[in-house]
Amino acid sequence: MENENGIYVFCGIQTETPSTFNSILMDGEEREIYTIHYKDAAMVVAEMPMKIYHPDKDNLMMHQQVISTVMNKKDTVIPISFGNIFHTEEDVIALLKSLYPQLETLFPKIKGKIEVGLKAVGKKEWLQKNINQNDKVMKKKDVVKSKSEAAGYFDRIQLGEMAKNFVKSMRDDIQTNIHDELTPIAEADKLNEPIGEKMLLNAAYLVDREKEAAFDKKVNKLHDIWKDRVDFKYTGPWPAYNFINIKLKVEETS
Repeated sequence: MENENGIYVFCGIQTETPSTFNSILMDGEEREIYTIHYKDAAMVVAEMPMKIYHPDKDNLMMHQQVISTVMNKKDTVIPISFGNIFHTEEDVIALLKSLYPQLETLFPKIKGKIEVGLKAVGKKEWLQKNINQNDKVMKKKDVVKSKSEAAGYFDRIQLGEMAKNFVKSMRDDIQTNIHDELTPIAEADKLNEPIGEKMLLNAAYLVDREKEAAFDKKVNKLHDIWKDRVDFKYTGPWPAYNFINIKLKVEETS
C-alpha cells in the first residue's frame, strides 16, 4: 500500500506572492517546490509521501539544496529543521498562524543577511612547538616519565589539566586575534564549542549581504597572517541557522 502524500516543509520566507522553485527528484518522482501563505509569511514546501524521512546524506543534501535555491532568489529565509512533514496544506497554514508572532520579529532581523562559518584548526607542528616551549608542561612530562605508572597517576592528572589550560589559552588568543577582528563587520556572532583539541575557533557570523565582500576580505587578510599556524575552514553563505531557533513538530498542528 502506497503512503498518502503530505506536505514537507523546507524553510520560511517573507512574501505575499505565490512562488515556485526548481523541482527536486525524491522517491523517483519530480516534486514541485511551491509556497503556502499566511499574511506576508510563507512556507516553502513540496508534496511528498507521508512518512519518516531519515537524515541520510541524500535526504540532507536534498533539504539543503532547496534552501540554497530559495536563498538565491529571496533575501529573507528562515531555515526549518530537516524532516518536518504535515498532513495537509491547512496544517501548514495553521502552523504559520501559530508562528506568525515569532516570524514578524525575525523577518526584519534577518532580512538581507546571511550566515557564514569560520573554523580555525591549529597546525600540528605549530601546536607541538608551542607546547614544547611551555616549561611547566615539559617539566611535568619529565616527572610523569620518571615515575612508575602507579606513582605517576596524580602527575598524569595534573599534566592533563595543564594541557587543557594550554589549549584554552591558545583558544583565547585566537578569539582575540581572529574572532574579535571579525565581529565589528558582522550583525551578530556566535561562538560554538570547538570540536577536538586542535580546533581553536568554531564561530558563526550573521552578515549583511552588503558587507559580505568586506567580511570575506577581512577573513582572507587574517588567513594570510595566520596561514602558517592554523588552517581556516570558511563556509557559507547559509541561512541563519545559528541565529534562529525554530524547530517544528508535527504534533504542534494536530
